[in-house]
Amino acid sequence: MQSKAKTVEEYLAEVPEERRPYFEKLRETILANLPEGLEETMSYGMIGYVVPHRIYPAGYHVTPELPLPFVNIASQKNFIALYHAGIYASPELLEWFVSEYPKHCNRKLDMGKSCIRFKKWDEIPYSLIGELMRKMTVEEWIALYEEKIKR
Repeated sequence: MQSKAKTVEEYLAEVPEERRPYFEKLRETILANLPEGLEETMSYGMIGYVVPHRIYPAGYHVTPELPLPFVNIASQKNFIALYHAGIYASPELLEWFVSEYPKHCNRKLDMGKSCIRFKKWDEIPYSLIGELMRKMTVEEWIALYEEKIKR
């Protein structure tokens, strides 16, 4: 589900009231641990954390006029989602996250290639998400992106 919200504030106002505190805490966790250089914006109908064009002028190879995406968060129909491009591109980061997850949450990890789904909002492992955000710098993300994704 993509929102038509134009700003982060508009997006947050659309999040269902019962999940809003959990979603806002996820956002706060990301912002508190955001690698230097990333910016919060609306991206693909979600809240996104991107490498701006002033740092990476080439932008996203699929749509160069857009900044290079790194992380997105979304309030989907049945879950809160965290999309992390670094996990998709780095097998080492994925392995670390998968091995650490059970230390922070009793629930089975529900994830796709880059999407981590949280169906029980009160069990979001915020400290693990904060650590995940600190695992990769903007420079490391750009290098990994150019090596593994942009071809």
